[in-house]
Amino acid sequence: MFDVKNLLGLSDEGYKNYKRAVRAVVVSNLCMFLPFVVIVQSIITLLAPLMAAAAAPGGVASAAAVFAGVDRTRLMYYLGLGLVSAALYFFAYRNEYRKTYTTAYAESEKIRLEVAEHIRRLPLSFFNNKDLSELTTNMMADCTAVEHAMSHIVPTLAGGIITDTVVCVLLAVYDWRMALALFASLPLSLGLILGSRKLQAVLGERHVQAKLAVSGQVQEYLEGIKVVKAFGLAGEKSKALEHSLRNMMKEAIKFEGLTGIFVVLSMMILQVGIGLVVLTGVFLLTGGNLGVIPFLTFILISAKIYSPLIVIFTMLPEFFYFLVSTKRMQKLRLEPVMEGTKELKINDFTIELKNLNFAYHGKDDVIKSVSLSIPQGGVTALVGPSGSGKSTLSRLIARFWDPREGEILVGGKNIAGIDPEALMQYMSFVFQDVVLFNDTVKNNIRIGKEGASDEEVFAAAKMARCDEFIREMPEGYDTVIGENGSTLSGGERQRISIARSLLKNAPIVLLDEATASLDPENETLIQEAISELVKNRTVIVIAHRLRTVLGADKIAVLENGRLVEEGSGQELLAANGLFARLYRIQQENLGWTAGRKASA
Repeated sequence: MFDVKNLLGLSDEGYKNYKRAVRAVVVSNLCMFLPFVVIVQSIITLLAPLMAAAAAPGGVASAAAVFAGVDRTRLMYYLGLGLVSAALYFFAYRNEYRKTYTTAYAESEKIRLEVAEHIRRLPLSFFNNKDLSELTTNMMADCTAVEHAMSHIVPTLAGGIITDTVVCVLLAVYDWRMALALFASLPLSLGLILGSRKLQAVLGERHVQAKLAVSGQVQEYLEGIKVVKAFGLAGEKSKALEHSLRNMMKEAIKFEGLTGIFVVLSMMILQVGIGLVVLTGVFLLTGGNLGVIPFLTFILISAKIYSPLIVIFTMLPEFFYFLVSTKRMQKLRLEPVMEGTKELKINDFTIELKNLNFAYHGKDDVIKSVSLSIPQGGVTALVGPSGSGKSTLSRLIARFWDPREGEILVGGKNIAGIDPEALMQYMSFVFQDVVLFNDTVKNNIRIGKEGASDEEVFAAAKMARCDEFIREMPEGYDTVIGENGSTLSGGERQRISIARSLLKNAPIVLLDEATASLDPENETLIQEAISELVKNRTVIVIAHRLRTVLGADKIAVLENGRLVEEGSGQELLAANGLFARLYRIQQENLGWTAGRKASA
């Protein structure tokens, strides 16, 4: 009915462990019945003299005579068997725990790492369509759900079904009429649970979506807390969060309430079988077709056999709810990654863009028929109005996305056939929005080159003009800088980012608005650091401040996704086109100051 391996996303070893876990559960369940069987046999041994006396001529003997007829040797034998069966159950349960819980947690670790690795290899176009809270849920809540299913639900459910099937067959061999009465209510009760599966799936999906909405609202509220406080929006913004929380509560009540009704009803119907066993047994007993001992045996068994069945009925709705998480996990793991050859050696770092066309999410093209040559060892600037496609073009060069049409060549090799990680070995980035990790300064810089020595880190920091302020920090290079470098200024974060790129020492460097929104002192320091970074490298610069790129070897001017001009700064100024117009506007704005206009 279910492909457990693909459903849980198990590795080959994990699937083998799953089958071992099911076997362990079956053995444990069967061992759990052994003490019960011993108790039943002991009762039969105690009742045997009484039954014999009742059947003998003259009626029931005295209590002393009946007690004297008890086979004490057999009772001691059963006592010993009882102790052995208890010990067997202990070791069987211990084995079950090791095979289910221990191996499930180990496999869960593998799944989390595989999901993280898969996410890392996905193209940026995937992340543009996904909310961060949803991906966090995939990594944490969905993986936890799979872990819980592997440890608590699926092996127990599968093992319980196998155990009850074996017990049902054994009871049918013992007396098929009483076994039929015992399990007569099972199809109806099980059908009630399975019949409500679609409704449970709908309610479960709505509950999951409500939880995702809460996660998104919480993340948005916390990320925007400065804006909320600054503009006095606490009440207004918290209403959306409060609404999502209330909606999640309502969906949880609906889901758990209705599911609980189906489970309780199915258990009530199931236990009607106890009455059927009594009625059938009395009917057969009075008709002389059933002995007292078999009758009492089934009465005792009926009190025990329903316990594992009730566990199964309780777990089935939980299993159906778990399927919602696994579907999303499967969908994530089936997302196509960007692939290509990893065996790559590039000696020429000239970049050629040939007739590129690109659109986000299948919408209108944001890059339109762009062809451009970026010479090796030179500085090429991409400029233009906001939204003209500058950043998009730089990310296409890095193969963050693949173009809809056209090709990008690096050293004559089409990057569409190169593995992104192999391509990244030849490229460094300095973005306007720097991302730092909640780790030490040293480790944040060392991201540029895994395994770099402390001396290499220090040298890169000095070239990036950040060694001085780092050494003034409480623990120097071992200072933890907080989430996304929250303890640093914007200029300090940017210089650490440049140190990271210097340490990587890649032959191609992409600078995206690296000096935007900085004070003059930091801008000067960062320009000095960038001067170190771009030496003897192929450099692509994106900048709004056109005066900073006038000395570039080539300037490519974009407008509405099209390449409208290219040439040196002086050539473009002389051409009096878009570049010249933007440059004049910026020069005029340099004289602007904050204040009121003087009244006439």
